[in-house]
Amino acid sequence: MSSIATPRQWTNFRVVVRRGVMAIALDRPDRLNALTFDVYADLRDLFADLREREDVGAVTLTGSGRGFCSGGDVDEIIRPLLDADAQRRLEFTRMTGAVIENMRRCPQPVIAAVNGVAAGAGAVLALAADFRLLVPTATFRFLFTQVGLSGGDMGAAYLLPRVVGLARATEILMLGDPVGAQRALEIGLANGIVDASALQDEAAALADRIASGPRRAYAATKQMLTDEQDMDLARAIEHEALAQAQLMDTDDHREFHAAFSERRPPRWSGR
Repeated sequence: MSSIATPRQWTNFRVVVRRGVMAIALDRPDRLNALTFDVYADLRDLFADLREREDVGAVTLTGSGRGFCSGGDVDEIIRPLLDADAQRRLEFTRMTGAVIENMRRCPQPVIAAVNGVAAGAGAVLALAADFRLLVPTATFRFLFTQVGLSGGDMGAAYLLPRVVGLARATEILMLGDPVGAQRALEIGLANGIVDASALQDEAAALADRIASGPRRAYAATKQMLTDEQDMDLARAIEHEALAQAQLMDTDDHREFHAAFSERRPPRWSGR
């Protein structure tokens, strides 16, 4: 990665970078942070840009107000697409999928702080994160079949079975029933349930821990988890061997040995 001299400014959501953590807040609380064409495009570009951001070691994603994200805006997206031609619709669906692919491909771990409903595309955004912290009232709704579309949207049919198993994913994506916070925790769709008053602090603390740690090791781990889902064991072992051999030549690995020898905590540099 190489750092960007002048980071882009984003107008469709709030972005703050502090101490190596990028905090993203979807910012249409009056519409439960429903997504527009412009929001999708900016999210796609932001996560792509993160591949070049050496100043960012972790990302948090949340929603403003009482919800995480209610999905695509019915008035601003669904209605116009009803009148669009096939090419325009395909361009749109490919753009939404690129948001998720870029989330999974950016080296920084992403923490979703799910502060309420996560429906449709909002549920997939949370699903694509590396960690999901939920308030007790949070709810996932994979609603695609309920609007006459495939439950496999934006990578949901790829990601969800790998998180909760094929049988549960089939039920969730086919029927579109709500999945509450406790159920999400039980099936592995959530990493933890946090009081609403503490959610942002908990997400920030986890992000700080990652950003202040061995960043290249975390990035490599995310890459392995993403890449190896489609590999056989022999390819996966070789993939890990190559990555591990490279990491053995990093400053952080040398720092571990120095810290171990000197009986002190490591001072990670992320290099």
